[in-house]
Amino acid sequence: MQGSVRPYLIYCGILKEEIERLMERGSLPVEPYFLDAGLHADYGDLEKGLTRAIGKCSRDGTRGVVVVYGDLCHPNMKGLIGKYDNVVKVDALNCIDCLLGGHGRLLEIDPNHEYFYLSPGWMPSRLKANARFRSIFEKSEEEMRRQFSRLRGIILFDSLGNLEGFEEEVEDFSRRTGLPVLESRVVGLDGLEGLILEAIKRLEQVRGAKSR
Repeated sequence: MQGSVRPYLIYCGILKEEIERLMERGSLPVEPYFLDAGLHADYGDLEKGLTRAIGKCSRDGTRGVVVVYGDLCHPNMKGLIGKYDNVVKVDALNCIDCLLGGHGRLLEIDPNHEYFYLSPGWMPSRLKANARFRSIFEKSEEEMRRQFSRLRGIILFDSLGNLEGFEEEVEDFSRRTGLPVLESRVVGLDGLEGLILEAIKRLEQVRGAKSR
C-alpha cells in the first residue's frame, strides 16, 4: 500500500476502539469512517446509514471502500455491497467473528448460536450510552431473563486487554439476565487486523482488474 491512495474503511461503532487502536499503531492504511453502533437496532436504519456512507465514500474515484460489517448484520448485506464495483466487505459473520479473524470462525465456537458475547464495544456501559440500546436495560430483571432465556451463557472477548475494568458491570449483567459467565478469551487485535488487510488486498485486486 505504500505510495498508494488509502481506501475508506466504513465500520460499525462496536469495533471503534479496536480499529482506533490499530490505526494508532500504524497497522491499517485506511481513511476511517465509522457508523453509530445503534444502527444495529433497526435493519432499515442500518441499510440507510450504510448505503449513505458507501455512496459518499465511493464518489471519490481514486479510492476504494472496505466495509467492516458481518453477513448477519443485515438480511441483505451482500446485496447492499454488491451494488458497487469499488466496494468490498470483510469475510465475516458479525463483529465477534471479525475479532476472531472472520471466515466463520465463530461457528467453530458456537455453531448453534447459544452464547452472548461481551467485547469492549458490547459492554453494558457502552450500550447504555447509546439511546437505541438503552431500552434493553430499562426492562425488569424478569423481562431481561425472559429475553435471554434461550441462551446458555456469556463469553467474554478481551480484544484490548482491559476486561478487568468491566468486572462489576459484567457481574450485574450476568445477574440480571440469568446467564452465567462461562469463559473469558483473550483475542487481541491480530485477527481483526488480518481480516481487514485481507479485504484491502482483495479491493486492490478488484480495482487492478478493472483498470486493465
